Amino acid sequence: MLQLCALLYSRRCGQYSMNQAHSRNMENPQYERSYSQDSLDELSMADYWNEVENIQTTQENCQEEQEEVAVKVPDEGEVEEEWLKNAGLSGLVSGDTQESIAILSTLTRTQAEAVQRRVETFTMTMKKKNKQHFPDVRDIFSPQASSTNEVSAVATDGDEREDTAEKIEGQLNNLAIKDESIQHTDINLEISYSEQAANTKDKSNNENPIREDDSPLPNYRLPKEKTGTTKAGDLAPQDMKKVHSLALIEITALYDTLGVDFKQHKAMRVKIREMGLFGVPLSVLLEQDQKKFPGTKVPLILQKLIAHIEEEGLNTEGILRIPGLASRIKSLREELEAKFYEKTFNWENVRQHDAASILKLFIRELPHPLVTLEYLDAFLAVQNLAHRKHQLQALNLLVLLLPDQNRDTLKSLLEFLQRLIDNKESNKMTLNNVSVIMAPNLFMFKGCCSKTQLAMAAGTSTIMRYLIKYQELLWTIPKFIMNQVRRQNIEHHKKLSKEKAVMKLLKKMTYDKDKHERNQTDKSLHDPVTLQGVIRVQAPSLSKVSMAIQLTEDLKASDILARFQQYLSQNRITESTNKEEVCLYEIGGNIGERCLDDDTYMKDLYQLNPNAEWVIKPRCQ
Repeated sequence: MLQLCALLYSRRCGQYSMNQAHSRNMENPQYERSYSQDSLDELSMADYWNEVENIQTTQENCQEEQEEVAVKVPDEGEVEEEWLKNAGLSGLVSGDTQESIAILSTLTRTQAEAVQRRVETFTMTMKKKNKQHFPDVRDIFSPQASSTNEVSAVATDGDEREDTAEKIEGQLNNLAIKDESIQHTDINLEISYSEQAANTKDKSNNENPIREDDSPLPNYRLPKEKTGTTKAGDLAPQDMKKVHSLALIEITALYDTLGVDFKQHKAMRVKIREMGLFGVPLSVLLEQDQKKFPGTKVPLILQKLIAHIEEEGLNTEGILRIPGLASRIKSLREELEAKFYEKTFNWENVRQHDAASILKLFIRELPHPLVTLEYLDAFLAVQNLAHRKHQLQALNLLVLLLPDQNRDTLKSLLEFLQRLIDNKESNKMTLNNVSVIMAPNLFMFKGCCSKTQLAMAAGTSTIMRYLIKYQELLWTIPKFIMNQVRRQNIEHHKKLSKEKAVMKLLKKMTYDKDKHERNQTDKSLHDPVTLQGVIRVQAPSLSKVSMAIQLTEDLKASDILARFQQYLSQNRITESTNKEEVCLYEIGGNIGERCLDDDTYMKDLYQLNPNAEWVIKPRCQ
């Protein structure tokens, strides 16, 4: 099949598009390689097919049998059932809708419609199969059931705290419907992507779709949010689980709005290696790495390959494009398998082009693609979206859907590729060159069905370009999703408050009595006017002393970290507390735990989450 690909798209034919048909005898026009271009051309796609041929050569030199991954075709109704479970709405499957009401109450109109469509399909399928009774979808999505005010229980923490919670909810709801004039180089992260698509759908029908391969890539600006930009990995696991569910609902709603099928697949069990370096599942590889180095998030072999390439310098011309000798790559692979973990492998014998070839080999030898088999089709469907903004929005959501281990490994790879591109003046590897070469390695994984290779070729290079160039944007959790996470946490706290009303009331009565007595004693020491707008920052793992910080309009998280560093220096505390190693965390209130970026305005964040605690601690904890 790869030979067929090479014939169809060979340089001799000058045929690199599936929609073109040139004569085999037609003379190919001469192209000069451009090292400043930002769009794809025929010569770039020639690099793609050269890479495909190099992959075939490597596979022919590998004696291991390449076993194709069998994709399970789900039965009718299974797709919707699995989707609802992954979206955190399993209660709609079991019939216990109360657990799902709080989530439904935070959804936008387009998100709710996407859920409703799947519930309707699932319900109809179950009725046909004569299964047990399921609630009528009209009952689940009735205005009364989906209303936030109806779902929210009355908190029993006192009128003042309830008013504060409602005020915060109001702020979040206002942000959700906020509509600003966004320039074409900006990405609106405050309004649901699917809502934006629905609102502009009529206008889009009158516009010409962007030809991605023919136009340079713009520099989209990442909006600065006063309450802080949140990246994947900044949140605690319980909140990231909510982000995953919301991202699944949102990407489905976006694809529904734009008329694109959202497909999820699961691979059936196939024979895979359970130890070693190459052809080992990412989870197994990290598990064995973490036994040696706890906390490892990116496979050690990938880290070492990247480090070795960079140690030799990134100025080598044609790095990634020029392959190492196939027989030498095979020998190095076998030697790495035997000696890497024993630390007896001699890296001095590895040439830079060989290391680059081994890196690509490692990526494509993964039993399942780095973007996961489950969401592979969804990634490939990005090329079917007519406008670049929608493509980037979809990729942003799909990155958030990846398991942590896949997302962290992909990010490490993309950061390396960007550093490589930064040296394009000397190594002659532009964004396009790197993208067309890495695309088949990322998407044509070990066990990939060869029949899909032609269909995948056309758009994977463009997707690869986006992943590299816009990785800062793609790893950002949109503000509208963060708002929904906060609202879900508020609803969860209200539910707990209702369930424990009596106990909290008794505790509150005792607490208020003690507090009144303390206030009478310490009235002269604590003036409520002077304490207004003050937060207390703790660093329990670094210092026994907490700091009282007066909030001002321009106070940022970086300022608090600087003051903390100054305090440690003045008190001659020698713990390893470099700014890069610690983070100011927002903990509790309407969030689980969140690492703040340096540009977070603390007063704005305090107003959004006044019940949070503020803790400085190493980011790895």
